[in-house]
Amino acid sequence: MFPRLTPITRNIIILNVLFYLASNFIAFPKLYEMFSVYYIASPYFKVWQIITHMFMHAPMGQGIGLTHILFNMLTLMSFGPVLEQVLGDRKYIILYFASGIGAYLLNCGWNYFEIMQGADPMEIYSIPMMGASGAIFGVVAAFSTMFPDNKLYFMFIPFGIKAKYLLPGIIVISLYLGFSGSMSGVAHFAHIGGALIGYLLARKWKNDRYRVN
Repeated sequence: MFPRLTPITRNIIILNVLFYLASNFIAFPKLYEMFSVYYIASPYFKVWQIITHMFMHAPMGQGIGLTHILFNMLTLMSFGPVLEQVLGDRKYIILYFASGIGAYLLNCGWNYFEIMQGADPMEIYSIPMMGASGAIFGVVAAFSTMFPDNKLYFMFIPFGIKAKYLLPGIIVISLYLGFSGSMSGVAHFAHIGGALIGYLLARKWKNDRYRVN
């Protein structure tokens, strides 16, 4: 079901698990306040949160709880090792963290739009974003861009789906959920931001591989 774990993917998963255990069992809720990321104009925002939020996941027993980190890590285990081997360490790390940062920036853009539309700024300032989803959506989008004709098999779907349909599927579903307000508490536009960065980087690197000098 999962390819053999490669070193960087394995270390990212280990860090996520360590952060999760520490956040829930050692310093709850202090680490959530320190390492989740707030809207850039929030008084609670700290620059390191742009990176650390990628290692934070929903607390046990709250919201989606444990399924948040489980789903993200299983997805990373499925798509990460192949990309790590194809791209190499440096590009894979750039892909992962650039996608996570892109996710945060697009979510900030959506927050700004909400404020301009009359949303309470203090409410937006006080709600943090957390999770590796943006980075992982970037990994999934990069995989679908570099291996568009690979067939993927999902639980409860009796046939394979070509990877190239993942990216438009992610965008359409996230746009619908974001604008409709469905599944509140989930940063749908962060998912889109991560996926777009993953797509753009993978497209550039893929084109570079076949460029004739």
